[in-house]
Amino acid sequence: MALPYFLGCPQWQDPNWNNQLPPGGTPLERYARIFNTVEGNTTFYASPSREQCRLWRQQVPDNFRFLFKLPRTITHERFLNGAGDELDAFLSLIEPLNGVLGPMLLQLPAGFGPERLDQLWRFLDTAPDYLDWTVEVRHPAFFAKGEEERALNQGLRARKLARVALDSRALFSATPDCESTVDAQRKKPRVPVHILPSNAPPVIRYIGHPDLEANRAFLAPWVQRVAAWIKDGIQPYVFMHMPDNGHAVALASLWTELLREKLPELEPLPVHVATPQIGLF
Repeated sequence: MALPYFLGCPQWQDPNWNNQLPPGGTPLERYARIFNTVEGNTTFYASPSREQCRLWRQQVPDNFRFLFKLPRTITHERFLNGAGDELDAFLSLIEPLNGVLGPMLLQLPAGFGPERLDQLWRFLDTAPDYLDWTVEVRHPAFFAKGEEERALNQGLRARKLARVALDSRALFSATPDCESTVDAQRKKPRVPVHILPSNAPPVIRYIGHPDLEANRAFLAPWVQRVAAWIKDGIQPYVFMHMPDNGHAVALASLWTELLREKLPELEPLPVHVATPQIGLF
């Protein structure tokens, strides 16, 4: 499906999607007929084999983009220090996907604070030149609008990198009355939404409310902003998460419906979804 921006989910398969995505082919092939990007969250926990990456490349078109997270051993255990060999090994494994890589998702833990910024700049400045990056931070100081946040933003702007805008407001507005919402609220960060204007494509990670319709109000500001970006020739990456990602395709469909009100030239998302009946059982 041709889109003027990048739209995806945090994974490319879920049992609930079996009747929602077009039939035929592998889960990734079916997903890639609808979406043109995906978050590679699994690489945070375990690296794929080179052969697996070669097979993935065969299943997606040239305009598809994978946003892989760096392994947690690099970001959360080493705090980016002395990780050159591990980075090289990881990049060697995913080398078959080089033509369809989006920016690498450098997700930093809450313990990675302002005192470690030099480690971030050193890591980025010595990384292979062919890679693009997008950086997600979680330390409170990087959201306090003080000198620490300005230092982060200035460093990212100087390197023409995007700062991930993670929006979990809808998730945390929900009453935690089902297991998936309780689990998501426990795992996802509750941080303000800060957008950094830069020369890099913006990256939005939206974590939805379990009641699909409740997301309309939370998505409305993003509809305005993303529509303006697209009209200006900018191609943002927009990822739709749900507490239960079995409902992520439904959220992406709702998002597209709302965006078409601003950009009627867009086609509806060609999926078959019904409104999730959350919390009935």
